[in-house]
Amino acid sequence: MLKRFLSYYRPHRLIFTLDMLASFAVSMIGIFYPILTRSMVGEFTSGGRDYKIIIGGGIGLLLLYVIRMLLNYFIQYEGHVMGVKMQAQMRREMFDHLQSLPYSYYDNHDTGKIMSRMTNDLFEVSELAHHGPENVIITSITVVASFIYLATVNWLLTLVIFLCVPFLFLIALMLRTKMRDAFKRSREAAAEINGALESSITGIRVTKAFTNSKVEREKFEVGNVEFVESRKDAYRSMGQFHSSTSFITNAFNVVVLIAGGIFLFMGKIEIADYSAFIVSVNLFLTPMTTLIGFMEQYQNGVTGFSRFLEILEETPESDSEGAADMKTVEGHIRFEGVTCDYGTEVEVLRGIDLDIEKGKTFALVGPSGGGKTTICHLIPRFYPISGGKILIDGKDIREVTLESLRRSIGIVQQDVYLFNSSIRENILYGRPDATEEEVVEAAKRANIHDYIMQMPNGYDT
Repeated sequence: MLKRFLSYYRPHRLIFTLDMLASFAVSMIGIFYPILTRSMVGEFTSGGRDYKIIIGGGIGLLLLYVIRMLLNYFIQYEGHVMGVKMQAQMRREMFDHLQSLPYSYYDNHDTGKIMSRMTNDLFEVSELAHHGPENVIITSITVVASFIYLATVNWLLTLVIFLCVPFLFLIALMLRTKMRDAFKRSREAAAEINGALESSITGIRVTKAFTNSKVEREKFEVGNVEFVESRKDAYRSMGQFHSSTSFITNAFNVVVLIAGGIFLFMGKIEIADYSAFIVSVNLFLTPMTTLIGFMEQYQNGVTGFSRFLEILEETPESDSEGAADMKTVEGHIRFEGVTCDYGTEVEVLRGIDLDIEKGKTFALVGPSGGGKTTICHLIPRFYPISGGKILIDGKDIREVTLESLRRSIGIVQQDVYLFNSSIRENILYGRPDATEEEVVEAAKRANIHDYIMQMPNGYDT
């Protein structure tokens, strides 16, 4: 999964490199403050009174902070834009894959849940894509650099602090798994809410017609309560994580204060070094805290990316090996012993034989659930057959490409769906290259031309 995730950085190598360099420079600039503090305190405790050091050091530090400000702007802007572009790339890939999935996938997955993966989950992935490398690489370098600097100030006191680090990581590792599981449940609950919301809004006309608002509210509230409970678990584990790690980092300051005071009393450390150590210990602790706190963002991003990969790993529709385009179609349809079970053990159709000659009108009449729609869905291969074969003009439909087969079939769905665009664009959906005259002719044949012309914007409505 890591290799797959890293592949999305490839188109953004330049920005990624500059972002890392800028982050590294920002971290290194932070070290100059304790270095300057140590020099000033050392100057005054040794009896020196050179104010030029204070003024020159202050001006130099201010210039560094101006540079740091510009670098921070670059990191925040360009880094986030890079994350958004990666998010768009993943969303495009997911959308393209969704277009290639069979009908059966959408029978088993709610639209709202799919949308949740494409929006909420990928947002967390983009945040991880931007902040992840900064938090892991840069903070690690900063920890090492600050540790080396602290060791040059007083290696013994630095060693005392370093011995406390394992406790910090031990607590983080103990709480990491619990937090990961809690965030996963939270994402699943959010997807459930999106699914229920999409279903209720899409079916609002039916709900109103049957005065079932109360029923829909109760159904929605089940998911809403589950979401609250899952978020409570996530925030509980997050609270335990942050409060525990914060306590350990605060304890570091106590260790520095006591151990440093003892060393100062014993004459093993100078006052300038002790002051610099107190100031600069946060250089060591802050990136450590950031690195450990990053686990929350890591869990969010990894959970979102794994849910993204779940969709990409779904098997798409594909043409049979050697499938050819269906060019001239006359329309002679034959079913020979066709059986369909929708991939289950229950057969919806068994041993169906049909012979529909070209140019003939054929009607299927029967009770609901009798298999009429299934027969219609099998001809364009929306579902695979489990036995027998379907022929068009004597050609097995499994031996022709899906695109050419479906392009040769006109379908009026049971549930009419209008896309969120103009009337003209909806009519053109059947054949995008049709002329304006053909659009009008189609509307006249459907007996809606006069109705369309009564609207303020006509076909542009």
